[in-house]
Amino acid sequence: MELRFWKSAGLHLVQEADNGWLETTADFIRAYLTRPEVHPIDTSCNNEIALFEELMDNPFLAVDEARLAKFEDKDAAENYKVVLTYRNLLADAGTLEMAYLLLMRSGGIAIPPVFIDQLVHVILANILRDCEDPLRVRAAELFFREQSVSTDNDMIMLADQEIVDMQARVGETSIGQLLTETEIPQRQVELDVLDDDNSEIYWERSDRFDTVIDMRHTRPANNALARVFEMWLRHFLALETNVQPARSIKDENWRWHIGLDREATTILNALYNGDDVSDADQQRIVALYRMEIRDEQRVQEDMRGKPIYLALAMDDKKLVRLKPQNLLTNLPLVATG
Repeated sequence: MELRFWKSAGLHLVQEADNGWLETTADFIRAYLTRPEVHPIDTSCNNEIALFEELMDNPFLAVDEARLAKFEDKDAAENYKVVLTYRNLLADAGTLEMAYLLLMRSGGIAIPPVFIDQLVHVILANILRDCEDPLRVRAAELFFREQSVSTDNDMIMLADQEIVDMQARVGETSIGQLLTETEIPQRQVELDVLDDDNSEIYWERSDRFDTVIDMRHTRPANNALARVFEMWLRHFLALETNVQPARSIKDENWRWHIGLDREATTILNALYNGDDVSDADQQRIVALYRMEIRDEQRVQEDMRGKPIYLALAMDDKKLVRLKPQNLLTNLPLVATG
């Protein structure tokens, strides 16, 4: 599949099923078999090399514990177990989306977080493949990449945490500095704030994850994230929703909310229960939304016609880690077979 952005997502390794989901393919599995943790090195034993070659030829090959026990490098054997557990999940599920749902709903399968992020990355690449709005694609990065927040000068600026860390190692200390000191030639910092006027620069830089978005209530990026929420729910649940940015919750009939991360869940629960929430904690809210589900027949009877509030918040280190699974698992939907 040709893609204008996120070449690193691996969308070219998979193929689309009839329902629009992504089928588990041999090439997608091979990408994990060539990870450094699994790929043989000069000191790998013959048993390890032989298994690697067989798996590259047939990524769905059944592998029992006895074969891994023959590895001289026990760490390599453990790495294979992790990758093969993931391989088995993907193969049994048949599609990447079903594998993701099984992971999020069961909670009993130990998969490295980086694998889950990569799964979300490629699924979103498929969801957004025809998207012409770079701000929407940039906002979607929140689903699989941790963000660092700057609230200097009453702004709410989100930058990729990995990029911020990388710049910090060469002398920077915060997003604020990265944004305000770019005029210093020796720093060679490229961390542009995306807006309607310059958003086209995102396409050629999408795999660098080095752009910043302004998440204030009235800014385009805030609205763009709402549209990604709608697309995510449509893709996974065939659920049509209307998600709109909100400034606050002023609803005497407030019945349901979903925190999109741990911090937001804690804050929303406290507000809902009427507990005292400090101004400092309330200011951790990075974005707030009001969601309506269009098909009321799919909603629990006591929630029909009522909004669902969504919130995203930063922790005490000013980091945001959105959990997209919360949108799929915490909705007031009628149970189906």
